Amino acid sequence: MPMNGKVAIVTGAGQGIGRAIATRLARDGFAIGCLDFNLDTAKETASQISAAGGKAMAVKVDVADREQVFKAVDSVVEAYGRLDVMINNAGLGPTTPIEDITPEIYHKVFDVNVGGTYWGIQAAVKHFKKRKPSKKGEVVGKIISASSQAGQVGNPDLAVYGATKFAIRGITQTAAKDLAPLGITANAYCPGIVRTPMMEGIAQKVADENGKSLEWGLEQWAKNVLLGRVSEPEDVAACVAFLSGPDSDYITGQAMIVDGGMVFN
Repeated sequence: MPMNGKVAIVTGAGQGIGRAIATRLARDGFAIGCLDFNLDTAKETASQISAAGGKAMAVKVDVADREQVFKAVDSVVEAYGRLDVMINNAGLGPTTPIEDITPEIYHKVFDVNVGGTYWGIQAAVKHFKKRKPSKKGEVVGKIISASSQAGQVGNPDLAVYGATKFAIRGITQTAAKDLAPLGITANAYCPGIVRTPMMEGIAQKVADENGKSLEWGLEQWAKNVLLGRVSEPEDVAACVAFLSGPDSDYITGQAMIVDGGMVFN
């Protein structure tokens, strides 16, 4: 359903899942605020959207910095006049064997993944509150945050990343309860193994250790997926598009798993 006149902000929109989400929502009719730490890649995403006939702008932001997040969100609202969907997608996913975790790694990953989610929610709610539901159950704003399959089960060597993604599920549930009276829903999406630059780097490392190709490395991960393949960013973007549109208006507090059949609830 075309979302003409509606506005969505996507953090981490410069590559991978974030870029796929931004371009999918633009096709669905949203104007997009493409937020990213790397302004060049954010501009590339915005340019791709514009070239396809959509509307987008790029904004540089470090999501770990609360003031920067508020300023970035404000700039998109100033340009487009409103905000309807806030997608807290930006995140870090380093491999962290339990004995190798340092205070620096812990703080950096939590500041981006968890802090960025808190600040994104706060910055969005500031604008959502300007619209009042006309009746019980009417949705005036949506918050959608990135959890993970690793936020459903503990995975080896991902103690820090997994902890942040478990935290985002908890934040989402609490936000859903706190914000429902304002007509705001809060949900999360939980990707599994997605072919992103980060995942390709992990697969390439495994492949190099075994003298094999990148595709061989990815196949090793695909063995854990019932559908037999790692997912593409567009698979995740399709779920986020559903959560962003009106068909999901009666869904809140949920963490939707998009992993090809790895974790069952």
